[in-house]
Amino acid sequence: MGGAHRLAGTRTQPHRQSAGHAATGQVTWHGEPIDTSVTLTDFAAALAGDRSGLKVRLNGTPLKFAFEGNWSTQPTLKIDGVLTADAASLRNTLRWSGIKPLTGGGFGRFALKAKANITSGTIALSAVNVELDGNVAEGVLTFATDGRQTLQGTLAADELDLTPYISTIRLLTGNRRDWNRVPLTVDGLTGFDLDLRLSAAHITVARVKLGRTAIATNLRGGKLSMTIGESQAFGGILKGSLALASSGEDADFKSQMQFTDVDLESCLGEMFQFRRLQGRGDVSLAIEATGSSMLGLTRTMNGSANLTGRQGAMVGLNIEQLLRRLERRPLSGTGDFRNGRTPFEKLNVDLKITDGIATIENVSLEGSKVRLGLSGSASIPARDFDLRGVAALATTGTGDTAPAFELPFMVQGPWDDPIMLPDTQALIMRSPVASPLLNAVKNRNTRDTVRSAIEKLTGGAISPPAGPQTEK
Repeated sequence: MGGAHRLAGTRTQPHRQSAGHAATGQVTWHGEPIDTSVTLTDFAAALAGDRSGLKVRLNGTPLKFAFEGNWSTQPTLKIDGVLTADAASLRNTLRWSGIKPLTGGGFGRFALKAKANITSGTIALSAVNVELDGNVAEGVLTFATDGRQTLQGTLAADELDLTPYISTIRLLTGNRRDWNRVPLTVDGLTGFDLDLRLSAAHITVARVKLGRTAIATNLRGGKLSMTIGESQAFGGILKGSLALASSGEDADFKSQMQFTDVDLESCLGEMFQFRRLQGRGDVSLAIEATGSSMLGLTRTMNGSANLTGRQGAMVGLNIEQLLRRLERRPLSGTGDFRNGRTPFEKLNVDLKITDGIATIENVSLEGSKVRLGLSGSASIPARDFDLRGVAALATTGTGDTAPAFELPFMVQGPWDDPIMLPDTQALIMRSPVASPLLNAVKNRNTRDTVRSAIEKLTGGAISPPAGPQTEK
């Protein structure tokens, strides 16, 4: 019945000591019946506001709660003791108590044990042992109830599995090729404030495994921000920040991330669904976007990205094999070279992102056998490439030495399976057979000679192209 509550079936009985007093009954709160039991060890002292022993038991579907300690009301309310609480679903308990929980998954099985010190408007918990969704942490918590509800605290854990809290977030659709169009729901950010510092020796987020990590989470005025002080991630170090807020029907998202000396294949694969690079390197990313879905966020994305890689390889492109083949036989065709690797010693990538289009400001790959440069753009919403570049076989001379063989090319198609197409005209010009013919056809003085040679080979005259008919 809304926020109304009802006290039913209450009975009192004297404590076995003459000064004690106990009361049991049932309270209905927000439509849920709660069995209650309250015991005062010194009823007279309690009436006078002096210190008295206190035991409280609450038992219902939304929550089980127990407290044992002392209380007094003079000069102000003060309660101290040990409390325990548990619930089958913390999400349902929050709703029952009038607090709107955060959107998403998790917030299931919950248990808490702590030493409590309660004064007017503030609940301070020390020696906290809290369990949520199978995660166990220890630390201190403070909950302020006067004015705006605020939870502050510091918790430490050995193992944390954060997968339940992102279980409802889908970056891609079922075919893993398109961004999710399902509307984002960003609510539950305005019911209370949060200032929580969390550290863990091991963290699991879906398939991502993190080592020792320190995180500060702040929720204030409907804006949720998370700062990663340092995390052992992907064999390297991760630092950065994330921010999420509601903007009407849309979600505002901002992020700054710095990955240092990480495994590029696992980092780019798990974070950005891109699995075309191997090796170690550094990645920095600064983006912001607004949208009502993952697809909507990609369409409004702005920012920049930088990647430096070393001692790695491009996966799915064997550029050296292609160049060697075309160097020997320019018109032999490219064949299937998309199952190999292109090793590199150094890789630099600089991108600028505007309205979902990542423009390449610089891409250079240097290997012992191949060098490559790229320009062009990539569409983040469409997840495809439109790039132009030049690949060259590396020489053993100085930097001023011309490459043994170089070839313009283009890369087009989806991120997961791009196609590399060599420049056809460049191949023809390199062919010892086709190049003279192409040059001859372009030259007016030799055009008739070429035609005569072709007529001799074919055994007949070549008819001139049909022109406009004139009336006689």
